[in-house]
Amino acid sequence: MATETVAKPRTSMRVHVQRFGTFLSGMIMPNMGAFIAWGIITAFFIPAGFTPNEELAKLVGPMITYLLPLLIGFTGGRIVHGVRGGVVGAVATMGVIVGTDIPMFIGAMIMGPLTAWIMKKLDKVWEGRVKPGFEMLIDNFSAGIVAAALAIFGMLVIGPVVKAFSNGASAVVEFLVTNGLLPFTSIFIEPAKVLFLNNAVNHGILTPLGTEQALANGKSLLFLLEANPGPGVGILLAYMIFGKGLAKASAPGAALIQFVGGIHEIYFPFVLMKPIIILAAIGGGMTGIFTLVLTGAGLRSPAAPGSIIAVFAATASDSYFGVALSVLLAATVSFLIASVILKASKTPVGETEEDSLSAATSRMESMKGKKSSISSALTGAGATTAVMAGPIKNIVFACDAGMGSSAMGASVLRNKIKAAGYPDVKVTNSAIANLSDTYDVVITHQDLTERAKPATASAVHVSVDNFMNSPRYDEIVELVKSSNTEGTAPGAATPVAAPAAAAAPEAVTPSDILVADSVVLNGTATTRDAAIDEAGRLLLDRGAVDSGYIDAMHEREESVSTYMGSFLAIPHGTNAAKDHIMKSAVSVIRYPNGIDWNGKEVKFVVGVAGINNEHLQILSSIAKVFTNKAQVAQLEAATTVDEVLALFGKVNA
Repeated sequence: MATETVAKPRTSMRVHVQRFGTFLSGMIMPNMGAFIAWGIITAFFIPAGFTPNEELAKLVGPMITYLLPLLIGFTGGRIVHGVRGGVVGAVATMGVIVGTDIPMFIGAMIMGPLTAWIMKKLDKVWEGRVKPGFEMLIDNFSAGIVAAALAIFGMLVIGPVVKAFSNGASAVVEFLVTNGLLPFTSIFIEPAKVLFLNNAVNHGILTPLGTEQALANGKSLLFLLEANPGPGVGILLAYMIFGKGLAKASAPGAALIQFVGGIHEIYFPFVLMKPIIILAAIGGGMTGIFTLVLTGAGLRSPAAPGSIIAVFAATASDSYFGVALSVLLAATVSFLIASVILKASKTPVGETEEDSLSAATSRMESMKGKKSSISSALTGAGATTAVMAGPIKNIVFACDAGMGSSAMGASVLRNKIKAAGYPDVKVTNSAIANLSDTYDVVITHQDLTERAKPATASAVHVSVDNFMNSPRYDEIVELVKSSNTEGTAPGAATPVAAPAAAAAPEAVTPSDILVADSVVLNGTATTRDAAIDEAGRLLLDRGAVDSGYIDAMHEREESVSTYMGSFLAIPHGTNAAKDHIMKSAVSVIRYPNGIDWNGKEVKFVVGVAGINNEHLQILSSIAKVFTNKAQVAQLEAATTVDEVLALFGKVNA
């Protein structure tokens, strides 16, 4: 019987370049503070600096030669294979550093991820095959051998190759400058920005070459080829005066974000709405570069983000006039060209400026490959009302410690998403301190959202005040349904039918995370703080925690409430209190008359202490119980501890 084969959609070259540029950016941007620190030290203490100091100037060479490449190598390795990948990546980077006499940023961006990738593949080979007791020995020696081998390879092979490439690229730049052709690079750079291809050019070529030039000359104009805020703000100013509808109303706020905040992507929809306006960005960019060439101006270090504040902070001491003139003229030319285009063009019949800007914002997010963190500033869309640009694959619940409320919330939503037919959507929980910008949706208590946003700027953020039965969960399920339809994107999750019957449960080995001695049917506390003490003492009496953990439970409660909804609170320690936990344990106390918990009625207090996520299974079981009103009623009516344990099921699996 013949079967129809559906060809896998091919990923475009643009998407590959975007991903490559994002990866390069991921190695450079976390270390931008170190680049700025080097730039400040250089500006003040070299012989031509503001306050020359021969002793302090000794920092300049080692920082640019060793510190910055090693940081990049470590960061690149960590992206690929965690801290283990970062360590071997940094060691291998040392090889390319020693093998050349130029700052080895490109070499670091090669050796860090490459070495970590090799380490990751080798770890997979013997995963599960190492005898107990030999894990640390194998891990340490394998990392040492791989790192040493790649350091030698980097020194003898990669270093010379990168140096040859760098010399060639420098020669090309010198040729463009000498022949007055450098401004024409805007023909490629400005469209690349709008298409989110700029990171590959900026962080892959311009930043390494610019840093090398800055080391030799004290400044480089290459740092400002892409970061100049002038072209973008000129376009937005034109929309402020000659735009219509929502585009005109949004332009002033967008201009402030772009020029002062340095978030250039906010003007991209204004270009995509009328693609011919890219000519304004190109004209402004060419003008800015030409001005820099004429005045000999440049920056000491990269300006990131591309804010006017960051630009002037990185400007060389003899270049303030040239840089200011470059930004001003770039904005002026961009404004004039965009104004002519807007005056001469009309909105298509049947389409309003609001529709056009919204559609352009959607196209921008589609090209970016994920939700834009600033698009709501243009469209006013709510976090969970818009369709994601791509499929939702990773959802994370984040709280202070990552082991209590977030774990239960994740369990509740995970069950809802599975019931909707999307079991491939990964729903996890994490401490806010451990978040990274790799999630599609981030869910936090409303008091923690602002803490989570900086680390996960690209995600959709959802705030809740009830982890057990928040109405926002249904909105998230609908968002998953609308974003993960069949054919959305390669690798997208698709609905699957629920099994007709559940498989027989496997035999489990009981543990002592929840025991009868830790269940109290009639608590004596009458206040929130007393209830926390009572739940904490049960954990203390079992030897699961020390007394410092109870103090941490109160500290956690003062920062963000552990009230979950459905008459349930789960007090637990802060993320920093994990050293006070001896073993995983849970205590359960019922208060038939209820306790006032920050204005909410609580009848069940579950004290939580967990190591290595051992407690997550029981939290998942508890969450299932408290999302079922009938089972909550059974808990309220229970007369024996065994009834409570039976309702929680195999919580000690």
